[in-house]
Amino acid sequence: MSDYPFFQVEKIPEKKMAILYFNRPEKLNAMNWSFWQDLPRVIDELESDPAIRVVVIAGLGKSFSVGIDVFEFFMNNQNALTGATADAREELYRLILRMQEGFNRMTAGNNIYIAAIHRHCIGAGLDISAACDLRLAARDAVFSLRETKIAIVADMGSLNRLPRIIGQGNTRMMAFTGRDFTAEEALRMGLINEVYETREALMAGALALASEIADNPAPAVRGSKRILAYMEDHSVDDGLKYVAAWNSAFLNTREIQEALQKAMEKKAKKG
Repeated sequence: MSDYPFFQVEKIPEKKMAILYFNRPEKLNAMNWSFWQDLPRVIDELESDPAIRVVVIAGLGKSFSVGIDVFEFFMNNQNALTGATADAREELYRLILRMQEGFNRMTAGNNIYIAAIHRHCIGAGLDISAACDLRLAARDAVFSLRETKIAIVADMGSLNRLPRIIGQGNTRMMAFTGRDFTAEEALRMGLINEVYETREALMAGALALASEIADNPAPAVRGSKRILAYMEDHSVDDGLKYVAAWNSAFLNTREIQEALQKAMEKKAKKG
């Protein structure tokens, strides 16, 4: 187990998975500077561990996350936020790019990331959820792209990633209104994959899904993530050529034989 000021990491190597907890429950997991500073580091740690293939991201306490700790952020970055000079504007630009790094490393990484969301999933909480490969939620979850309510254009990835997940119409509804959306509404949009009645059921479901994914051959899962990412900004024809090149380079007949043997053994056990 590894610990960071904002995060608690629980590795389960025998199941090839880890749980990344937000660990600031007294503030509803509001993201202070420790979050932004350490997220790239903790993602690098999980990506470099050969025993980890799937990561479940969850919040300790009453909420998944209410997003950025706005008060702390404004107090600690007053010069960059209020300065009228070119240097201050460039400082703010660099700060925003630095804060985006952790989310970008998740989407570019080999691991599969599953968000397990309960109660609040607001602002940057939605940003990290959008950077995950899959999203599950408890029925009490509330989703909000809240930035317009506080006169900010969302800059941590929701405006960039959500259209590919829920479409332009739903993203515009969330972004322009800043309103709260229920788990059922999020499910209808396609923002989340499954809804669970309780937080306990949510975590059980997330771990079961993580185990199911981790049980598949890692190169096939990793390759599927790469192809799906490629298809976000390429044509079907380009994608077909890319997957042909990928399999020509990486297809492993030994792994295929092992996977088929494993499937046959499972079938035989079921009777």
